[in-house]
Amino acid sequence: MKNSLFFLLGFFLSLQNYSFAQEQKDFRMSIPLRDWSFSKGDFPTATESNFDDSAWEKLRIPHDWAIYGPFDKNVDIQVLAIEQNQEKVASEKTGRTGALPYIGTAWYRCRLDASAYRGKRLVLVFDGAMSNARVYLNGQEILYWPYGYNSFYADISDELKPDASNILAVSLQNVGQSSRWYPGAGLYRHVNLLVSNPVSVDVWGTFITTPLVTEQVAKIQLKTRIHKPEAAKELSLSTEIFDPRGRSLFVQKETLLIAGEFDQIMAVEHPQLWSPESPALYKAVSTLYDGNEAIDKYTTRFGIRSISVDAQGGFQLNGKSRKFKGVCLHHDLGPLGAAINRSALKRQLLILKEMGCDAIRSSHNMPSPEQVELCDELGIMLMAESFDEWARPKVRNGYNLYYKDWVEKDIINLVRRYRNHPSVVMWSAGNEVPDQWTELGIKEGKRLQDIFHREDPTRPVTMGMDQVARTIQNGFAAYWDVPGLNYRLPLYAEAQQRLPQGFLLGSETASTVSSRGVYKFPVQEYKNKKYEDGQCSSYDLEACSWSNIPDDDWLWQDDHDWVIGEFVWTGFDYLGEPTPYDDFWPSRSSYFGICDLAGLAKDRYYLYRSRWRADDNTLHILPHWNWKGKEGDTIPVFVYTNHPSAELFVNGKSQGLRKKHKEGNRLERYRLMWNDCVYEAGTLRVVAFNDQGEPVDTSEIKTAGKPNQIELIPEQKSIKAGEDELCFVQVRIVDAQGNFCPTASNSLQFKVKGQGRFRA
Repeated sequence: MKNSLFFLLGFFLSLQNYSFAQEQKDFRMSIPLRDWSFSKGDFPTATESNFDDSAWEKLRIPHDWAIYGPFDKNVDIQVLAIEQNQEKVASEKTGRTGALPYIGTAWYRCRLDASAYRGKRLVLVFDGAMSNARVYLNGQEILYWPYGYNSFYADISDELKPDASNILAVSLQNVGQSSRWYPGAGLYRHVNLLVSNPVSVDVWGTFITTPLVTEQVAKIQLKTRIHKPEAAKELSLSTEIFDPRGRSLFVQKETLLIAGEFDQIMAVEHPQLWSPESPALYKAVSTLYDGNEAIDKYTTRFGIRSISVDAQGGFQLNGKSRKFKGVCLHHDLGPLGAAINRSALKRQLLILKEMGCDAIRSSHNMPSPEQVELCDELGIMLMAESFDEWARPKVRNGYNLYYKDWVEKDIINLVRRYRNHPSVVMWSAGNEVPDQWTELGIKEGKRLQDIFHREDPTRPVTMGMDQVARTIQNGFAAYWDVPGLNYRLPLYAEAQQRLPQGFLLGSETASTVSSRGVYKFPVQEYKNKKYEDGQCSSYDLEACSWSNIPDDDWLWQDDHDWVIGEFVWTGFDYLGEPTPYDDFWPSRSSYFGICDLAGLAKDRYYLYRSRWRADDNTLHILPHWNWKGKEGDTIPVFVYTNHPSAELFVNGKSQGLRKKHKEGNRLERYRLMWNDCVYEAGTLRVVAFNDQGEPVDTSEIKTAGKPNQIELIPEQKSIKAGEDELCFVQVRIVDAQGNFCPTASNSLQFKVKGQGRFRA
């Protein structure tokens, strides 16, 4: 084992058996469809009711069929020159999509007993299915949706048989060269059956906005779309607003229905505003009446906040300018794969929040409902991204195949599902699409932004552009609400001068590469550096040919108000895209993460924390201090801290005081460095000082002896059974004195007893 690692424990209890004869306690229900039969392979008759699936695997979704492996170098080998990486010569990419067996066809089947819901409206809602989902009910295809990252639904009220057993079958097909990273495979997000009366609030049928927000009062507008209003006699809607503590504020009734929609205007006095620092959430509970009879109840959770962007104030939340301290996140959960798990995702977001991160970019695809809900609750702003491709391909079988027929449908579903969430502060129409330098692409970008504005006039739209020089020249960059620049720092000044918006966003920044706990010598800055062991140095000075280290971005953000922040590539390592080792087997996951695949912080985590949480103590020393055989050699020591200065000691001997220099070079501005430190085993100690020169914090690391024992450190003391909660357990090898052994490589095996089971 190298350094510390995690294993996961999960407790599961099957709660869903698909007999829907439970007592209905409300006007509408959302019933999770969890238990399915599954098999890989092509089964053309699996749609039929009499198909024998007794030999199929029985499982619970969310499920990623590919994460179980095996890893295989030959899976989805892509021979190409990556245009976005400025490659000119094609080369073999062996781990680009994670070297996991996501390619192929698979089927899921379950039985539905709907006898208790005669006369009801029944809607199947898929949070996401990877990919090319074909949904069959009792042998008939009822729905096709190709894009694996989007939510979609089908009304099955007329197709579901109330007096018979119904067979729901889902076919999924993934083809090679359809992704630039590991996409996952299967019903990797939740599937629910919505049950309501025929006349009811439609799916994703409310749209709540806050057109006026002050400290004294907030104006709330709630539009509610009704399904089949013509089947009712006299409809009215009564909406009750609850504050973040659950207290009822008022009730407002509306009787005017225009084009199947109610429009209510309400006022909340002395509102609690949603922000990353105070994520206050309100609820609007709307009761639909037909005459005097209540026929539906629909709850919309929302936040009261205002957002705006302009040249004078940049990005403003609740009237106050702020710069995004954001990261990009792919959708996989490391060793858990793509299958959504709220517990694991919440852990990721809490780790980032502790670092000072206040924003997420759902790169380069649509987020899961869990991610959006958690961002609402935890106070994390979200750039909800949509596509990695438009009509021009990056990979042969990517979204370009579906763009023409599906792009508007996909945007509509994205926006209507998530437009009530206060965390969503911006939509992204795409990432580094090759269309950005074509005449047709310029027209398409305007069209897509218009669709976003039509569906949601309240939020700005951005676009992650990498061909910045071209997009400035051809006008593509000029019309986006928020011009997003991926890298290209040397073009920032020109972009600001020539673009009409008067500001810009670092929509994708840094792409520094590092391997946790690995340090290479000599310590110097490198671009596209490769080593024989397939690792990258954690001195945080290595980047790709087209990217940079964090300090470069911070210079622009600190010195120019018109740079409104950044989204770092990436918050966590992810499966696939092992740059700079695209052709080095067995590299098959990224090096970009601030945290590794297991969610363990790399050194870079503390560099970002020292800047993003300047009001809280950060004092981190690197590298480790176990360098047997290097006695007397120079081992540079870096310290990441929010404090302006620090003094370093080796075995009690001062190595000098270092200060950050605001006018110095970029490294001296953000890091404290002792480049001439000579190694001797023992204790490395640092003392940090405030602006007045007073000692305020201290930290130390010691040379560890031989591995002696194993420490298990659970992140949770208890978890709930039946809710897919996970317990993350950190495993550390320490010496006889309890000192962490950073170079230990012992092989460990795990066995779990009791009610839990080992997950990864």
